[in-house]
Amino acid sequence: MTLATGVGSLPGTDITEAVRLVVGELPDLPHLPELPERGAGAHMTGRALAVVADLSADLQPAGWRLGGPGAASGIDHRRARSLLAQDLDSLEEALQGYQGHLKVQVAGPWTLAATVERPRGDKVLADHGARRDLAQALAEGVRTHLADVRRRVTGAGPLVLQVDEPALAAVMRAQVPTASGFGRHRSVDLHELSEHLGWVFAAAVESGAEPWAHACAPGTPLDLLRGAGARGLSVDFSVLTAAEHDVLGETLDAGDGVALGLVPAVDPASPPTDGALTDQVLSWLDQLGLDPDAVSQRLLVTPACGLAGASPDWARRAMALCREVAKNL
Repeated sequence: MTLATGVGSLPGTDITEAVRLVVGELPDLPHLPELPERGAGAHMTGRALAVVADLSADLQPAGWRLGGPGAASGIDHRRARSLLAQDLDSLEEALQGYQGHLKVQVAGPWTLAATVERPRGDKVLADHGARRDLAQALAEGVRTHLADVRRRVTGAGPLVLQVDEPALAAVMRAQVPTASGFGRHRSVDLHELSEHLGWVFAAAVESGAEPWAHACAPGTPLDLLRGAGARGLSVDFSVLTAAEHDVLGETLDAGDGVALGLVPAVDPASPPTDGALTDQVLSWLDQLGLDPDAVSQRLLVTPACGLAGASPDWARRAMALCREVAKNL
């Protein structure tokens, strides 16, 4: 059975309403919504720093910065952790008695390294030791976070951890600007890229969850994500290259999962129908030489990345379309 789920972010600031919407529209694979309109602590980086273990952080005009040895977390970091706890409270209340799949999301180690500064300035990406420490702290935080989710939603299973890596392609291609803006951080070798991702994916597996990787940036190395341990790939269908289509076909053929971001993230002038989207998926599978019946249980349907920028009405309709397409498939 093909399932429908969301990528993560939604418009608005009311987490109780957002959870209610997700559970109502995506009942077979609900996810913990993210509401970035609430501020930096609810954005992707702030949410991940709320998960990271044993590291302090504060919010500066240039963005998030790690604290030095012995430094206490700033008020914004404490708020990020408080928001995450409140969001989990809402999810726990909405899913009382629930039995089934559940997904939570966290920014990956390379997106964090590219968006968080060291205590002395410039991105964590600039320092081999700092990016190693951040990745390991993220992996440890993932273990604690997933244990908390399981404690709150005891019937959740399988549990999916979606690791968001929108900056991975830029890190690999040396496209992340330095603090001055005049230079670019050097690229990181493939072994280190894979190793740090592997720590986070392994933490998910050790916690009884299935690690998936989500990336919406063109040129993301999907084969590297799979090699590092991702058991599923979540992508925006409209930006895929021919080579990436092939990797997704190989992923399905190998028995792993693929989530296709099919439905537009922001209000389209001409909304697609569930029939047209279903035909698009069937045509894609045919081009890859895959039997829809054989891969249906490993195929997910999602909106494209960026649903936080949609109107509330379209966000609801986008999720409903995903559910209808999954049912058709």
